Amino acid sequence: MKIIILGAGQVGGTLAEHLASEANDITVVDTDTDRLRDLGDRLDIRTIAGKGSFPTVLRQAGADDADMLVAVTNSDETNMVACQVAYTLFHTPTRIARVRESAYLTRAGLFSNEAIPVDVLISPEQVVTNHIKRLIEYPGALQVIDFADGKAQLVAVRAYYGGPLVGQQLRQIREHMPTVDARVAAIFRRNRAILPKGDTVIEADDEVFFIAAKTHIRAVMSELRRLEISNKRIVIAGGGHIGERLAEAIESRYQVKIIEANPARCRYLSDTLDSSIVLQGNASDKDLLVEENINEVDIFLALTNDDEANIMSSLLAKRLGARKVMSIINNPAYVDLVQGGEIDIAISPQLATIGTLLTHVRRGDIVSVHSLRRGAAEAIEAIAHGDAKSSKVVGRMIGEIELPQGTSIGAVIRAEQVLIAHDDTLIESGDHVILFLVDKKHIRDVERLFQVGLTFF
Repeated sequence: MKIIILGAGQVGGTLAEHLASEANDITVVDTDTDRLRDLGDRLDIRTIAGKGSFPTVLRQAGADDADMLVAVTNSDETNMVACQVAYTLFHTPTRIARVRESAYLTRAGLFSNEAIPVDVLISPEQVVTNHIKRLIEYPGALQVIDFADGKAQLVAVRAYYGGPLVGQQLRQIREHMPTVDARVAAIFRRNRAILPKGDTVIEADDEVFFIAAKTHIRAVMSELRRLEISNKRIVIAGGGHIGERLAEAIESRYQVKIIEANPARCRYLSDTLDSSIVLQGNASDKDLLVEENINEVDIFLALTNDDEANIMSSLLAKRLGARKVMSIINNPAYVDLVQGGEIDIAISPQLATIGTLLTHVRRGDIVSVHSLRRGAAEAIEAIAHGDAKSSKVVGRMIGEIELPQGTSIGAVIRAEQVLIAHDDTLIESGDHVILFLVDKKHIRDVERLFQVGLTFF
């Protein structure tokens, strides 16, 4: 695909990195020449210096025959105008824009071909807020992903010493839980992926990804680790877009306190939020944390824009007795350094957002793509179409499908039913199939599996 990315910031840069490794023709446009030089040195891509919404710059970037425009600059207005120009002058088929300001997002009918022609809106703040909300709802999970509107969920947990299944073979899950159908899709052991088989033994400290119907998730988690007590008290450091949205989403069910340094922002938050308590101060202020009984807090969330401030306040909160700490970390190099040590979960906003973008780049009928293990692996939800003649998957049992190396099918969702994948599960047209790839270089082969042959038409 020929793709133009406007914005070489964290989201644009990470997206270019993902797509360039998959043999796409990528051009990145930005006004910051240093960033462009850095990207151009590392990746096999074209770079253009200029303002992404200018017609001349878009033409120079190859908009005349581009398949897709992804506008992810820091300015909502630039992103929207660029989509308008690409639609009006260059008839670019797919236009994706990052729009952060909720004032634009709440207006129905604003984003359509008759008004502002954006096919896909991306709000990184909303994606990250949903991601954190699911982690709060499932204490002990490292990642929680919804498929088919939440009917099935993929959950990552770290197997603990003393968990009922640790030291046992995977096939014994069925004996432990005869009424629950679940499938372990991937195991990461010492940062290496293992494709699970029936005789694979789970070790303590393994990161285990399993899929099950939403109603069975807690039962499976209890087999892999001691179930944690549910969360009640939550402290959010940073009252920016994400802090505000998260507090709004959870304040009716949890006791929420927000620590924010800016007095004007504090006043705004206390006027906007219903029951959250807003404290003006610095989240790295030890006296403030002690005064607010940090040792009784279930989750401390560091959600400011400053990686170093997030890391330091999280470490301090943990040292002072907070039960669990999570931190937003933008610099990918830091994420691996801190996750799993004093900081329980490091959240990478770019990787949470990348999945939304990749969904629209994948060929075949792909509903959603999720980055696992900080981009090392992917979970994909694809829809099977066609019949036994035109499709490589429809009308076949899972055991008969020739899957690319390092790929497994975790579940099939048919209407309201969640069918955990077994060798004799038959795939029908219209089924949502959940696949796992531990090696992303086979992504094209997976897409081809779900593309319908010409006989279908």
